[in-house]
Amino acid sequence: MIKKIVSTTLFAFVLSTFAFAQRIAFVDVTAILESLPEYQKAQEQLDKIATQWRQEIAQEQDQVKGMYSKYQAEQVLLSEDMKKQREDEIMNKEKSVRENQRTKFGPEGALFKKREELIKPIQDKVYAAIQKFAEDKGFEFIFEKGSASGMLYADKRNDKTEDVKTMLKKG
Repeated sequence: MIKKIVSTTLFAFVLSTFAFAQRIAFVDVTAILESLPEYQKAQEQLDKIATQWRQEIAQEQDQVKGMYSKYQAEQVLLSEDMKKQREDEIMNKEKSVRENQRTKFGPEGALFKKREELIKPIQDKVYAAIQKFAEDKGFEFIFEKGSASGMLYADKRNDKTEDVKTMLKKG
């Protein structure tokens, strides 16, 4: 009798587990993005802009160094007022360079905004494709493989990165 109750309970448990089984998958959004030509083009454009701005800032920093070297060489010949004036010029130029660097590369700088302008529409397209894939294939959860989502283990059979890439290529 106890054996029958235990086996019935076990059968009910197994049946309920299958009834509530959820389909779970994961994707690597970075790999998906990097496979898209429009993302690669946007990234190249961002890299080109960043390189140009770095060169401009390096030239400005060189100007500051030149101003300081010239000041050091002429310092003994300058009056106190002239020394103060030159020091102020150098400090203002340094401040200007730092401000330029911050406005271009800071957290809310021009590069961040340009990145958002170029990359966000592509990311939105990828996330929409992932959502459609999940709905079409009946997945309840799809995790991002590359983020710190707390996923400690993932069976490679659940990696649907290539499927989403294929879906995006088809249009």
